[in-house]
Amino acid sequence: MRRIGGRRALGVVAVAAVAALIMFGALAEAGQPRRSAEPTLLRATFASFPDYMDPALSYTFEGWTAMYDTYVPLLTYRHAPGRAGSEVIPGLARGLPRITDGGRTYTLFLRHGLKYSDGTWVKASDFEYAVKRMFRLNSGGFPFYTDIVGAEGFREKRSGDISGIVTNNKTGKIVIHLFEPSGTFTNELALMFVAPVPSGTPLHDLSFQPPPATGPYVITKSEPGRGWSYERNPVWAGNNQQLMPQLPGGHIDKIKVEVVRNSKKQTQGVEHGSYDWMQNPPPGDEFQELARRYRRSQFRIEPTLSTYYFWMNTRRAPFNDLRVRKAVNYALDPSALQRIYAQQILPTHQTLPSGMPGYRKFDLYPHNLAKARRLIAKAHPKDRKITVWTDSESPNDEAGAYYASVLRQLGFKVRLKVVNGFNYFTVIGNTSTPNLDTGWSDWFEDYPHPNDWFQPLLAGENILRRNNGNFAQIDVPRLNTKIAKLAASPLGPAQERQYAALDRSYMKLAPWVPYGTRVLSTFVSKRVDLAKVIWNPTFGADLTSFQFK
Repeated sequence: MRRIGGRRALGVVAVAAVAALIMFGALAEAGQPRRSAEPTLLRATFASFPDYMDPALSYTFEGWTAMYDTYVPLLTYRHAPGRAGSEVIPGLARGLPRITDGGRTYTLFLRHGLKYSDGTWVKASDFEYAVKRMFRLNSGGFPFYTDIVGAEGFREKRSGDISGIVTNNKTGKIVIHLFEPSGTFTNELALMFVAPVPSGTPLHDLSFQPPPATGPYVITKSEPGRGWSYERNPVWAGNNQQLMPQLPGGHIDKIKVEVVRNSKKQTQGVEHGSYDWMQNPPPGDEFQELARRYRRSQFRIEPTLSTYYFWMNTRRAPFNDLRVRKAVNYALDPSALQRIYAQQILPTHQTLPSGMPGYRKFDLYPHNLAKARRLIAKAHPKDRKITVWTDSESPNDEAGAYYASVLRQLGFKVRLKVVNGFNYFTVIGNTSTPNLDTGWSDWFEDYPHPNDWFQPLLAGENILRRNNGNFAQIDVPRLNTKIAKLAASPLGPAQERQYAALDRSYMKLAPWVPYGTRVLSTFVSKRVDLAKVIWNPTFGADLTSFQFK
């Protein structure tokens, strides 16, 4: 589950002057431009520190942006904008997997001669170790990999081997056996949760001392809550890039990131040149003006594959009544929420976002407060006391307050519960938390496939006691079966039509009130070439694409 902020660090790699000279020489030999003796430094700012600075654990947009260019999985996503950036390509593996046994067996080969940033060799068995470490740490990404034969048993015992993963360090061969065919497993192999790390990497959160890197950059300093720094991976130019020419090496020598929670201060810093890039959007009241003033030169609006929504707990009164859920959908005014988000959301009223395969636009509940009140009158709910949950990050807190006001207009007695954004999803993701009636949430793609919305967010099997993402706790057997059947098939035109029908089926049951798809921004200083900055739909701004004019 990837969210902006919300819930869901290092062996310092000191590159000595001699090593730097060797590295620059190797770059020239590899056909890359020779860099000056003075290292280039990009100064960046994030509004919040990632949930984790550990590839096995991070599950937020900030974390994935931060580590996209440090930890390379067996497969990865093309470093490109738009649809091209949604293409899965080989990473540490020599090629895409060979899929046999009716879609249940994946065979890959590790590139021979890869090294981690600390100089140790990358081995095929490191992949299995990364998977086991991810399960042992109880990562939020574990549901993606429970279809591997033996994985569920390992997760329960926390020991032994995963029989469905067979590796050969001599040949680099990696074979993965699944219980059932999967139309999404190639995408899931490209997630950082299972990016190989050295066998023996400690079995605890390494946000203070992240594992060695395989990508073009290595994190050299991490201070959770304050910031982090990168340098070039010392083995990249002379080793890994020659073996992975499909991945860019980057233009900047060092990157320093500072956490600044005041977005006005961040914006002023970029305008005055003390920061070169801010990862999060500017304040809502300045967004449109900055877009107008710096359009094309320093500021660009970026679309996302995301859904912002309010969930209703279908297992608790009054939201166990379909008429009540439909009434709430009619009652919300999308234009009001657009104003709250300062035009940084595009209105929608369905599960899948525009741009996602399977998206077909529809709206079953156009805004109609009078109709909503009539439905409530027919339902005549006896329990009218409701707790509305939202996080403390602006403007999500304002959206939650607006939602509470709409429920009051429908005759409910509402208590607004605002939870710190750092642990909001941990709190509402624990089904034993009292009074989980309804609340705010958002969802950004893990990968560009519609199953990434339905399986984790709406399938009954994913109602979990902890790390729950099915906040509506909806469990409809016929739709669960449909999700599972579609997930087993490769994505094509026929499957896209079925996903569109599935979207409509869920909206008829109204477990959510979807209200928008987020737009974000890239805002850079005068010295950064904005035209060269790549915005990847899964990972956001690509650090390797930044360069100075």
